[in-house]
Amino acid sequence: MRRHQFLVERLLRRRRISVSIVTAIQSRNLLSFVYDGFRRTVEPHTYGMDAKGHMALRAYQVGGGSESGEYVGWKLFHSHEMHGVTVQPQTFAGPRPGYKRADKAFASIRAQL
Repeated sequence: MRRHQFLVERLLRRRRISVSIVTAIQSRNLLSFVYDGFRRTVEPHTYGMDAKGHMALRAYQVGGGSESGEYVGWKLFHSHEMHGVTVQPQTFAGPRPGYKRADKAFASIRAQL
């Protein structure tokens, strides 16, 4: 029973994260979350399944920390490693320079600008 409950909770968590990401992309809201131990704020651009079968987010990071030391710029985040995902009330104008619609890093795309 505990294993079943764990699996259900994990599926619900993944669903909440997915809905938050898609909502943020569609409404052009900033998204914040913890990834690799750092709180980050991003402009989400593309969400889908990458070539390795992971659900991933291509986003432009505008604030927060980073393990690499690069605090601003394009990044790819695996959604199963994101924690505390929150759609922020602040919006962004639109795609950043360098944005590629139909990003080749994705095998399938669920949402994009």
